[in-house]
Amino acid sequence: MTDVVVVGAGLAGLNCAVALEAKGLSVTVLEASDAVGGRVRTDLVDGFRCDRGFQLLNPGYPAVQRYVDVAALDLQPFAAGVAVAGHGRTAVVADPRRNPELIGRSLLSGYVRPAELARLAAWARPGLGSVRRLLDRPDESLADSLDAAGVNGRLRTEILEPFLAGVLASNDGSTSAAFVRLLLRAFLLGTPSLPAAGMTALPEQLAARLHEPVRLGVPAISVGAGPSVQTSDLKLEARAVVVATDPAAELVPLRRPRMKGLSTYWFATDEAPRSDKLLVVAGNQDGPIVNTTVISNAAPTYAPPGRHLVQATTLWPTDAVESEVRIQLSRLYGQSAGAWDLVVRHDIPAALPEQPAPLAARQPVDLGNGLFVAGDHRDTASIQGALVSGRRAANAVARHLGLTAAR
Repeated sequence: MTDVVVVGAGLAGLNCAVALEAKGLSVTVLEASDAVGGRVRTDLVDGFRCDRGFQLLNPGYPAVQRYVDVAALDLQPFAAGVAVAGHGRTAVVADPRRNPELIGRSLLSGYVRPAELARLAAWARPGLGSVRRLLDRPDESLADSLDAAGVNGRLRTEILEPFLAGVLASNDGSTSAAFVRLLLRAFLLGTPSLPAAGMTALPEQLAARLHEPVRLGVPAISVGAGPSVQTSDLKLEARAVVVATDPAAELVPLRRPRMKGLSTYWFATDEAPRSDKLLVVAGNQDGPIVNTTVISNAAPTYAPPGRHLVQATTLWPTDAVESEVRIQLSRLYGQSAGAWDLVVRHDIPAALPEQPAPLAARQPVDLGNGLFVAGDHRDTASIQGALVSGRRAANAVARHLGLTAAR
């Protein structure tokens, strides 16, 4: 009999298991797939590193700073800004503090309008202060919040909303304004980056800290009283069980969170269509793509020598076909994408939990009778939320077993 069984080796489950082992508990981690990571996985295809969906790691997240050896990931940063593809030209808007070399292009972009910038800054300001104070404020949808603040010009419609569509996997404006302010706070505190070995390096680092290796290819069929976990060939009894799968509702009495999805196309090309490290958004162009970037400009380790890797992300579900994506890529980059090689396409119907207003930033992890749950659906839909929820679940287990909580 083990002390704790953790079902699911995503970020939440792994961080929970690491914390429980640090308390001297024996922990068995079960994972149904062939590798750790959950939604944070990287496929190696013909020498290209293709994360399962376009993902970035923000080292500004407090949980990343606390629980992750960031230096060991050998992060490759993107530029702190976006390129906005309009009809006939591409404008650049960047953070002057981190990319001073782009100040001139930002000033000439047509988007740096003092009055609109001031309204946007006033709207974002609550996110820069106390997080507790922000979460205690009345919340409303992103769209209603921006409307009330008078943020309604091109900076919103051609930069902010297209950028957030890819981050939130949503473009309908229904996401919690408090959650978006938290995200923007993290973007200001850290520069989104990619590990040299791909995003999979993050869960692999956590898994490497465990005394007992994760049991891969072992799906949990049911969770019972006791508590216990039934797999295809054995029953594991424990003093506590933590369910950290997607979706946990298949195993425990829990309301299934509504999920939002993305599709990401990964293209290989001999010549990079841009030389910078900027995320490209569609601006006022029509088409299925919410963002694209030349990944290998920022992260050279993602492509073999002499080749370049381009990602293009669309919202899920979509009626768009590959030919439409290529046509829009050609417009966005000003050169034909028709001959680019499709490396792989990732369809992620359940990429992120929905975060409507009012934001429920902390949901219970203790279900009673020795049963616990972890996942970003218990906190915020982010790497930050996944790591925090895992640690919260570990603390709840520790209290249940009469131990002091982990830090």
